[in-house]
Formats: sequence, C-alpha cells, structure tokens
Amino acid sequence: MAAAGGFRTVEPLEYYRRFLKENCRPDGRDLGEFRTTTVNIGSITTADGSALVKLGNTTVICGIKAEFAAPPADSSNKGYIVPNVDLPPLCSSRFRSGPPGEEAQAASQFIADVIENSQVIMKEDLCIVSGKLAWVLYCDIICLDYDGNLLDASMCAFVAALKNVQLPAVTINEETGLAEVNLKEKTPLSMKKQPVATSFVLFDSLVIVDPTAEEEDLATGALTIVTDEEGNLCSVYKPGGSALAGAKLQDCISRARTRHTEIKKLLDKVIKSIKPS
Repeated sequence: MAAAGGFRTVEPLEYYRRFLKENCRPDGRDLGEFRTTTVNIGSITTADGSALVKLGNTTVICGIKAEFAAPPADSSNKGYIVPNVDLPPLCSSRFRSGPPGEEAQAASQFIADVIENSQVIMKEDLCIVSGKLAWVLYCDIICLDYDGNLLDASMCAFVAALKNVQLPAVTINEETGLAEVNLKEKTPLSMKKQPVATSFVLFDSLVIVDPTAEEEDLATGALTIVTDEEGNLCSVYKPGGSALAGAKLQDCISRARTRHTEIKKLLDKVIKSIKPS
C-alpha cells in the first residue's frame, strides 16, 4: 500500500494510466460513472432562494438575493441575473484570498453564457414596470470544498436555487411613485428551461466523466456540455487542450442527455419532498 502511494506521488500520470487500461479509476468508478450527487434546497434562510450541492467531495452552495433596480436603458422591459462564482481559500489550498482568480472568473462567465443561451429565465419576466423598475437576481455561488468538476456542481446549485426563489408581489403607489411590496403574496420564478452541465476530461484517447481535482490536473483536455430537457445543446465549452474526434463528441453529448434526466429526477424529488411544508 505504501509502495502504491509512493508511486502515485512520484508518477501520478503513469499511476492513473494503469487503472485506465482496465477501464476503471483509482476511486473505483467506471470511466463513465458520476460520483454520488446530493441536493439540499432552502439551506440559507436569509436568501430569497438557495441550494447546497455535493458532487462527491466537491461542495457548492448558491444563494440568490432579489433587489430592485432600474431596467437597462437599451432594454427597458428586462431585469437582470448576475451570477458570481467564488473560490475562497477555505475550499482548497490552490486558491488565494483577494480578487477572483482565473478559474472563478471563467466559471462566472460560463454560468452567464448558459443563462443567455438556454433562456432558463426570460429577463422580461423580471421586469416589474417597464422603464421604471425591475428585479435583479444576485446569484452568489460559493465553493465550500473543491475536488474537481466545479462547473457541474455550480450549474446544479444555481438551477436548484432558482427553483427555490419566491418573489413578493410589487405594485407602484400612484401618489408617491414608490414601490410597495406584499410579502404575503409570493410567486415562484417562471423557469423556461432547466439546463444541466456534464463535464469530461481527456486522457490520451479516453474520455472520463465527472473528474476529480487530481484527474483535472493530469488530463490533456476538458469539455463541458450543457443540455436542456428537450435534449437541445445550450453550450459546448472546451477551454483548449487536446482535440476530440467527432464520434467521441457525439458519445459525450449522448451521456450529457442521460445525465440531464438523472439530475432532473433528483431535483424534482427534492422539490416534491419540501413542498408540503
């Protein structure tokens, strides 16, 4: 055991390749197998919507706060969705305190792109009074424990938190021109789509799903595919690395569609379990 541990430290890539030749991984998973995924909704009572997602050891929490803002000048009938991914030092020694690093910025942009491409929520639905008042949803996604596959966990936490949001009824007082909020009358967000991300890494000619942090470090390339419930592609994100053959890409898209079904079932089950309360 000690010898194997030493070999893993000195020659980690060769150590992995010996497992991959047998179509398995050091943690016992098959190449196409995800780690156990759990979702907890409504974890932050001070937020308007929240969710905690665990994907193996990777743990991400998303809290959403709704505030008022003036609609954009060029889109007077739209509101805002502002995602922000935070990777604090507490989640891994690889991250430092201070301004967002490259990985956190890339993850925030990835979520923003998926919001635009998937139309998970129509920004017109966040408008309260055209040209005067709109909702802005600040979506803070914080990684509590980092062990790879940040994008899948972040996307899942984001969608689950959106499903948990309840916005109060708002009217404009004609005499004062001020907004009046009725906290007793709340409605859930109108979600048009439910995007799910599925991430892969490439090892030579092999494709592996749901990578750990160690697998991400050793891999020669990465790929994340986002699909909706109709099987449509919302995003294909490949930040450099080795090329992927067309047939392999189709296999990944097929796996992503299967994963969407799994995650949708999980989220529906969690939402149903908290409905009675």
